[in-house]
Amino acid sequence: MTNETLREKVLAPISTSELERRWTAVRDRMKEHKVDFVIAHNHNDYLGGYVKWFTDEPSMHCYPISAIFPLHDEMTTVCHGSSDPRLAGPPEWAMRGVKKRLSAPVMHSLNYAATLDAELLAAELKNYKNARICLVNEAAMTAGFVKTLREQLSSAKFVDITDDIDEIKAIKSDEEIVRIKENALLHDEALRACFEAIEPGVREFEVAAAGRNRSMMLGSEQHIVFVASAPPGTPLPFNMPHAMNKRINKGDQVGILVEVNDASGYYTHLSRIACLGDIPDELQAHHEIALEAQKLSLDMIKPGADPVEILRTNNEYLESRNLPGETRVYAHGQGYDMVERPSFQPGETMKIAANMNIAVHPAANGKRASAILTDNYIVTETGVSECIHKTPKKIFSL
Repeated sequence: MTNETLREKVLAPISTSELERRWTAVRDRMKEHKVDFVIAHNHNDYLGGYVKWFTDEPSMHCYPISAIFPLHDEMTTVCHGSSDPRLAGPPEWAMRGVKKRLSAPVMHSLNYAATLDAELLAAELKNYKNARICLVNEAAMTAGFVKTLREQLSSAKFVDITDDIDEIKAIKSDEEIVRIKENALLHDEALRACFEAIEPGVREFEVAAAGRNRSMMLGSEQHIVFVASAPPGTPLPFNMPHAMNKRINKGDQVGILVEVNDASGYYTHLSRIACLGDIPDELQAHHEIALEAQKLSLDMIKPGADPVEILRTNNEYLESRNLPGETRVYAHGQGYDMVERPSFQPGETMKIAANMNIAVHPAANGKRASAILTDNYIVTETGVSECIHKTPKKIFSL
């Protein structure tokens, strides 16, 4: 009955065999490092994929959700909801590999209620004296959450195997790669919807809404669509949604960036530029530089490659064209997190491996024009796959 309900209600559940693969891999690392419990905690669905990865249940709308993953037992979860144990969520049919579900009216906007979940987690573990506990990606947890756990579990030894878990999470299974490729096609459709909505007089946010609507109709749960427009001879910086009120005029250049997940929770992203009229020579020249920069990175992406070295090569190329090098995250992995490891920036220690989903989006930013390309590739044993998006790598003339 549980599996039938799951299939009926959830748009695209991951298979139980895939969850079991993850659990086995993590427990192997836990045994190696003598870890008794792993605690995963997330409070958004864009950069909060750990609990989803363990349970197939996302963290939605900034409502926190946590999971205790034991070495020798099924999980315990704690999420926002009723303090009545009889009304604990999520529903039982949604939670595979979970033996106990707890909830509380935890809310990060309420100082006095912001650590109710941590208190429940601590109560579950307080009888395990001298336990070795890993807080996965502790730096991303709230200060109050971590403080409560460390104070109330004073006999525990906290050890960090986040790097081990990140490595497992970054290398996708065959099932995950199928889902990721489906997401890439969703992005092609969302971008097409944005292009179809562009005409003189339309506001940027209305174009973005067309892309978000197409994404939602295809099962997307979370959807960021940025739209920027500017007359020829000026750069195209993206603005936050509250600043996308500009009317698009005849002759404008329009940049669109789609960053959405699909019904199964996976992310890719895609960006292109369109012009309402002729393509300015300066814009075309910057597009060619961005295209070449992307190719340089892609040629270096193969198992064992160092993302920081690839970043260095990218920046040397941009600077040789009298353009600034990258100081942002210009390439990175993706999965249940919109940005996950490996990230091509200083400090990254994870090397490239086969079956990673890598997004590469270099920018050529000049004083009178700017261009960016965003695409996803699957790492193979010898390099990268064909681009998993089907949208041509060109500036579109509408």
